Amino acid sequence: MPTMQYDVLATKPLTSTGNFKDQNNFDINRNRIKTVYAINGASAGSVVIREGGASGNIVLTVETAASGTAGYTIIPLPGEGILVKTGTMHGTVTNTTSITLFYG
Repeated sequence: MPTMQYDVLATKPLTSTGNFKDQNNFDINRNRIKTVYAINGASAGSVVIREGGASGNIVLTVETAASGTAGYTIIPLPGEGILVKTGTMHGTVTNTTSITLFYG
């Protein structure tokens, strides 16, 4: 029988390139990304998520569609999600209004 994870948290929305922060403004270290929620920009864009800071390994690239009406992208990740093993979680944001990650 499947089990539920009850300690899922949300990052603060990331609106420009930088480290993802928890709700208390601390860097987020080892975790599993469960769901991605992005507010699309006026042009097609992307967010590259890395472990270990700005020059770390890429763990996920999210492509966002162009939207003149503030559309959004939601990506629920299967199973246990994507493991971010080392260092801080970093996002490089291009033509995306914001991105929020749900993690645990």
